[in-house]
Amino acid sequence: MKVLLSWLREFAPDIEGEPEHLAGVLSDLGLAVEELSHVGQGLDGIVVAEVLSTRPHPDADRIHLVDVDAGDGEALQVCCGAFNMAVGDLVPLATVGTTMPGGMEIARRKMRGEWSNGMLCSGAEIGMGDDHEGILILDQGLSLGAPLTEALGIHPDVLFDLEVNPNRPDAMSVMGVARDLAARLGVGFAVTAPGVEETGQPAAERAAVSIAAPDFCRRFGVRVLDNVPSGPSPRWMANRLLAVGQRPINAVVDLSNYVMFELGQPNHTYDLDLVPGGELGVRMAHRAEQLTTLDGVERTLTIYDGVIVNRDDEAIGLAGVMGGASTEISAETRSVLLEAAWWDPMTIARTARRLGLRSEASARFERGADPEIIPMALDRFAELAAALGATTSPGMIDATGNRPEHITVRVRTPRVNAILGTELSIDEMTSLLEPIGFACEAGGDSQDFDVSIPSWRIDSATEIDVIEEVGRLHGYSNIVRTVPVTEQAGTLTPQQQDRRHIRALLTGMGITEAMPLPFLAPGDLARAGLGDDGITVTNPLVAEESIMRTSLRPGLLKAVAYNAARRTTGVSLFEIGRTNPGGGGELPDEHEHLAVILAGQEATAATTLWRRLARHLAVANPGVVNGPVDGLHPGRSGQVLADGQPVGALGEIDPQVLDAYEIDERVAWLEVDLGALLEADRGLAPYRAPSRYPSSDIDLAFTVPDEVSADEVAATIAQAGGVLLASVALFDVFRSEQLGEGCRSLAYTLRFEAADRTLNDAEVAAARQICIDAVTTSHNATLRG
Repeated sequence: MKVLLSWLREFAPDIEGEPEHLAGVLSDLGLAVEELSHVGQGLDGIVVAEVLSTRPHPDADRIHLVDVDAGDGEALQVCCGAFNMAVGDLVPLATVGTTMPGGMEIARRKMRGEWSNGMLCSGAEIGMGDDHEGILILDQGLSLGAPLTEALGIHPDVLFDLEVNPNRPDAMSVMGVARDLAARLGVGFAVTAPGVEETGQPAAERAAVSIAAPDFCRRFGVRVLDNVPSGPSPRWMANRLLAVGQRPINAVVDLSNYVMFELGQPNHTYDLDLVPGGELGVRMAHRAEQLTTLDGVERTLTIYDGVIVNRDDEAIGLAGVMGGASTEISAETRSVLLEAAWWDPMTIARTARRLGLRSEASARFERGADPEIIPMALDRFAELAAALGATTSPGMIDATGNRPEHITVRVRTPRVNAILGTELSIDEMTSLLEPIGFACEAGGDSQDFDVSIPSWRIDSATEIDVIEEVGRLHGYSNIVRTVPVTEQAGTLTPQQQDRRHIRALLTGMGITEAMPLPFLAPGDLARAGLGDDGITVTNPLVAEESIMRTSLRPGLLKAVAYNAARRTTGVSLFEIGRTNPGGGGELPDEHEHLAVILAGQEATAATTLWRRLARHLAVANPGVVNGPVDGLHPGRSGQVLADGQPVGALGEIDPQVLDAYEIDERVAWLEVDLGALLEADRGLAPYRAPSRYPSSDIDLAFTVPDEVSADEVAATIAQAGGVLLASVALFDVFRSEQLGEGCRSLAYTLRFEAADRTLNDAEVAAARQICIDAVTTSHNATLRG
């Protein structure tokens, strides 16, 4: 859809702004500007010339030589590739030195040995239409040599080429585009009622209309005009039609097209003398009915096509698509029947596609025309025709079928704002809707209002359609971008997220999650060194699973034993599950535990795992206290502490328990009360920037009493090492007769580094000695050589 800025201003004179700005506003309204052109500019140097003669080019078949008179009486030779002109025609001539609107400079040049003194122009080359094929033939009577802009009354203008979506039938007219643009800019929009002087015999006595297909044709209006002009249309009208891509033909056809582009209502003219009795009818076509359309092609119709018929029920037009050849306007036509109707959009679309006859008229009808604008369109045609000498019979014949019902929609203000993400009030929404014809009235609820849909917006019928209009006029670019707030069903709790982090950590360390049966057989707890049986289920599914477990250890030991029996050793498993240690309440006490079993590894591995887990969860002050634990090796076990409170145990499985399960390798064990662990004080994981300089590692082994825990020794080393100590890690626990009864060896790796330099040997030696002195003094320890 192409529209001229000057044409838009006839409906909204106060439209102002740079063309580029107006193009942006139109695009934001949903009428995307595909191209913006400045027309009527850059035509200096183009004059009116008369064709004197034409002759073939001696050396080129696709070029001929044209002699023209540019107003000085002299024959000027021009080489031209178009052959549509004849002697005596007036044509636009771009003289030598002219710069064309596209930037091309016209110079005197030879073409295959013949001089060309200028260029004859097509309509497209001077911005007067889309015709590239032939030279633009001008009207007779223009002064030779006159500048083209003066001769044709061309004025500078701006042309917007709009992309109009199928849901915007109103935007298929200059009036509809002007209405939208004026509403967004906040300027006045007005439609002046056409003034028609009527004379002669009333139209109702000269013509009649009947509708036999009321669902297909819901309104059919007719006016009768006499003394219609037979010549060309006024130059200003032809210029506008050329600018929007419509080739002028004659006054009657041009008037019809002009009204269609201006108001969006297609219309058609019939030669009244070729319509018996002036009677028109509307019906659906008969099967295989024949009709010759204006393009001279005989069409075979179906029962799904609508036709206009005469008094004898003969088809004389393909309704909404193309008129018939039998009533075509000719140079001899003096009286016409002017018709404007409303046709069912789907029927028109189906017919146009089946016959391949999609026209400007069918494009508007298949979107949905405005049934209420028919009288205005007929009067506008009569008003323009009167300026050319035509007269109009009094009255309009207005036949109706099943007229569409008027639609009123209840709109909820909260719903509008929820959909758009805005905070508009009812008054603000009303101020947006009413300028485009959506009448608003407050509803029963203060948050609701009723919107009356205008007849030209057949696409709008529900609340969401009105919401779209509010958003469009408010401007989607003016809506602040936000993330919609929604209810998030199934969100993980912090505890659930912690469990997922723990599973990710353990699986990342190569430990596989196991899910043993939650019930045990009688004696399983005792075999695992955990004392008497727990709570007994009175109605178990099977007797071998009648005991509620007090620890996860029996199940994981069974899993290790099962793998060992099949020569799969060194398995590492973990489980997160419920245990029932009993209690004095009416219901069994229940705790959620995490247990890890590491076959083929020593107690040190369990201690390392605990430290990694505590660091991963940012547990405050994690620690290990040596001491006996049921079912674990008496000298290689201890309690796990979180912020000074016991939350579990670790160590190695007691050899007697391993014998009971027929496991031949050492097995490390870690089990914590997950609920207590996750409820302990936790902070942020500490961060220390890595040093750019090399570090120095040293190993220290101390003989310490059994009652001194490895954690206590590590804490002393960490405090003594100060800022130069980057890390301390236990890597070996050793016992022997040489160490003495009640003692063991603890070996640590200490890493020293500085953030600003490489430590020298003296600094490392001094720091090492400080750590040795601190441990031997604090824990009755001795340094092993």
